[in-house]
Amino acid sequence: MMSMRNVLIARSWLSACLLAAGLLGSFIGDAALAQARALPDFTDLVEQVGPSVVNIRTTEKVQPRSSQANPGEEEMLEFFRRFGLPAPNMPRPGPRQRAPQQDEQPKDQPRGVGSGFFLTSDGLIMTNAHVVEGADEVIVTLTDKREFKAKIIGSDKRSDVAVVKIDAAGLPAVRTGDVNRLKVGEWVMAIGSPFGLDNSVTAGIVSAKQRDTGEFLPFIQTDVAINPGNSGGPLINMRGEVVGINSQIYSRSGGFMGISFSIPIDEAIRVSDQLRSQGRVSRGRIGVTIDQVSKEVAESLGLGKSTGALVKAVEAGSPADRAGVEPGDVIIKFDGRVIDKSMDLPRFVGATKPGTRSALTVFRKGAPKELQVTIAEIESERAEAKAAAPAPKSKPSTVTQGYGLTLSELTEAQRKELKIKAGVAVDAASDAAAKAGLTEGDIILQMDSNEVASVKEVEAILAKHDKSKPLVVLYRRGEWTQYTLMRVGK
Repeated sequence: MMSMRNVLIARSWLSACLLAAGLLGSFIGDAALAQARALPDFTDLVEQVGPSVVNIRTTEKVQPRSSQANPGEEEMLEFFRRFGLPAPNMPRPGPRQRAPQQDEQPKDQPRGVGSGFFLTSDGLIMTNAHVVEGADEVIVTLTDKREFKAKIIGSDKRSDVAVVKIDAAGLPAVRTGDVNRLKVGEWVMAIGSPFGLDNSVTAGIVSAKQRDTGEFLPFIQTDVAINPGNSGGPLINMRGEVVGINSQIYSRSGGFMGISFSIPIDEAIRVSDQLRSQGRVSRGRIGVTIDQVSKEVAESLGLGKSTGALVKAVEAGSPADRAGVEPGDVIIKFDGRVIDKSMDLPRFVGATKPGTRSALTVFRKGAPKELQVTIAEIESERAEAKAAAPAPKSKPSTVTQGYGLTLSELTEAQRKELKIKAGVAVDAASDAAAKAGLTEGDIILQMDSNEVASVKEVEAILAKHDKSKPLVVLYRRGEWTQYTLMRVGK
């Protein structure tokens, strides 16, 4: 028989095992619970925001075909047209064939589908401009299956934002969030109608912010699944706030590949406010063409780091020209805001009301310089600058080998007409000159910050130039004065 002492030891051992098992089970359960809690639950968000999302489909008027062919022959003709083949001679319409009547009216043809969401409870809807572009009729379907014909209040192609309106009240409007609080890695959700499938929900994380894929917009990049039909739908954070409008995807196949882009909601609201108040968007401009500041350029200018917007050209008579901005300047601040990347400048200027007097800080010849510029308005369609007539090729001179420049002198009359004090005409460009963008008819004004008035002066500058470094060239083409870098042997 087991002694009392052994019994007590066995019981103690069993109790310890049970306690350990309990602790282990509790630990495993807590770990599983913690993991479950870490994963987001989107059900509440769907119930909260889902009714605010609508399906948008559009139609356009299509004129009936005027062909006299019968239906079978028309299909055959369409086959030949689609594949670029010569159409055979078809028999003329017989008694059983019906030619279209003169009073036949254009027919509504489905054009596309997209998504949108309610900005206000009285039926104001935000969507993408490309969803409603070219539409003769816009039909909005709510989650409760009610349908309304919508009126387009305004559309802006540059930002891809549009506002439409339905005649209804008491609708569930969305809450908008603060894009500045949005963090990379944060969970987000999209609701829309991919391929016409209403109220589809997809989720993912914010992959990046400030993506420069548009002229004026710093897009939000996510890995949320977006497909045709999702366009115009909301991007929603975990607080149930709309932080963007789903707009584009990166794809090599036409389908979703893990990279989606959304318009930040603050930018979209700014556009929608103007569309609602004046039916169009007014943007500022100063009349410069810009480029990124590469490490090589920053070092050559003494800037220290690759920041700002490099001015490559200044439009004659533009606000920038009148303010004293010169090609080769690096704009480092606009109204006190730092220009970190070159694309920051058009966004800052574009968001400024035309007529506003703004401060520019440019980096020129090793030091910052303060300028004042009055913002002009971007025209809807700007005429291209008139190209200057090629300078006459009087006594052309081929310049030092390797640079690929053939130049000629300007007459006093030509300088007076062009309103310049110095310069030489480019008669031909090849090799390094052609790679730098120079072409026949350009007028070279400066090289390495030295004004040139003759071909001999150019030759002297090139003879002294260190070919291991880029050559800074200031030239004029038409009404634009431009800046480029010429690299020999590259």
